[in-house]
Amino acid sequence: MRTRLLGLLMLAGCASGRIAPDVARVRTLANAKVIAKVEKVETTTDEDARKLLGKSLDVSAAVRVALINNRDLRADLRELGVSRGRLMQAGLVANPSFEAEFLPERDSKIELRAEYNLSSLLLAPLQSKVASAELEAHRYRVAARVVELGFEVRAAFYELAAAEQRLGFAQQTLDALTAGRDAAMALLSAGNVAPLEASRQIVAYENARIDVAKIELDVADRREHMQRLLGLYGDDTAWQIAIDFADIPDAAELPEQLETKAIQANLDLKAVEQRLVAAGRRTGVTRAASIVPDLSVDGHALHVDGDPEHHNGQSYWRYGAGVTVGVPIFNRQQGNMRVAEAEFDALLERQQALAIAIRSRARQARNALTSAHARARAYANTLMPAQRTVMEQTLLQYNAMQLGVFELLAARRAQLEIQLAYVDAQAAYFRATAQLDALLAGKVVEHDDDDDAHSLVEGD
Repeated sequence: MRTRLLGLLMLAGCASGRIAPDVARVRTLANAKVIAKVEKVETTTDEDARKLLGKSLDVSAAVRVALINNRDLRADLRELGVSRGRLMQAGLVANPSFEAEFLPERDSKIELRAEYNLSSLLLAPLQSKVASAELEAHRYRVAARVVELGFEVRAAFYELAAAEQRLGFAQQTLDALTAGRDAAMALLSAGNVAPLEASRQIVAYENARIDVAKIELDVADRREHMQRLLGLYGDDTAWQIAIDFADIPDAAELPEQLETKAIQANLDLKAVEQRLVAAGRRTGVTRAASIVPDLSVDGHALHVDGDPEHHNGQSYWRYGAGVTVGVPIFNRQQGNMRVAEAEFDALLERQQALAIAIRSRARQARNALTSAHARARAYANTLMPAQRTVMEQTLLQYNAMQLGVFELLAARRAQLEIQLAYVDAQAAYFRATAQLDALLAGKVVEHDDDDDAHSLVEGD
């Protein structure tokens, strides 16, 4: 018993508050190649992130920068220290009490007393197991946030790339309309075109200018969204992305047993399972506290003045010991037991609700990817080749003087519009792919065009 007590006290005194093991655990759960270093708080951009920013960012590099430098993620990682500290505190046993009393009673000079609560030796290991499960649940929630951030960066990257390509096509359209307007004004001056047709060309040109201005603002807004995700400011905001949409594959890649794999991988669901473990253990602690008496032991020493009949009139020490027992008669933790049971039952319900939602979201992700793939393939295989043929035939007829310049410019604008729509279809396909990847990596995500993606379940 003495050896076990000594070991427990040494373990409690030597517990480490460093979160490096927790960060490593998060990295493993999220299957992340890199993750933020949180050895100390830095106000500048991480040096590893700066090296990546020195080149044009592809989507993988952008994700790496965010995982290293995103400030919200760094805060989430640091908050693991809260759960780590609670685990340390839960494992600590009660402090002994020491008392010194001078002239405590007649014929005595001093009384020394030491008291210790033995009940904490029993409850501390049980409380430590509760905090350990809570820490693991916290790790799962932060790992889910890592996966979610990866999706947010990928989606934002594809949106920015599409917006920049849209801007390029819109400017080409504006150039074509500028040519149409100039031609119309020249023909109008020569009396070879009606004022109605010239006005149409001017209106189309002005509308295109407005569209270009809107797309320029959209590009700037999406770029700032990326800045927030990457955690950048000042001189570090001058990065560029490598706009390179890969070809759409012939068939959409959909894993078999998607719902089952999504359930098995989901990090939020595993966090709830760990919270269930913690709730069950908390019930055990409460039950133990309800039946274990509050037991304290004490030892005391009393320095007594001597008298002629004892100790030859010399003062001496008198020793004693005692036990204090608090019997659980009225307070048997009835309310705390009800709280623990209610928490456990509520978590069971949430576990079931989350599993149902994950299956539904898996079907949604599959449908979104299938639809986006079909649209992108339709543009690539049918619409763009057909419009290219229209443009070629229109040019041939224009060269044969069978069509006018306005018909040629209209065909060119129609071709640019098809190309612009194809860019949007490509971006939608790659966003849907990123959403499915996040699902299989352990996080259900919703795409939100306005700001950051929202998680299905938020951690406490």
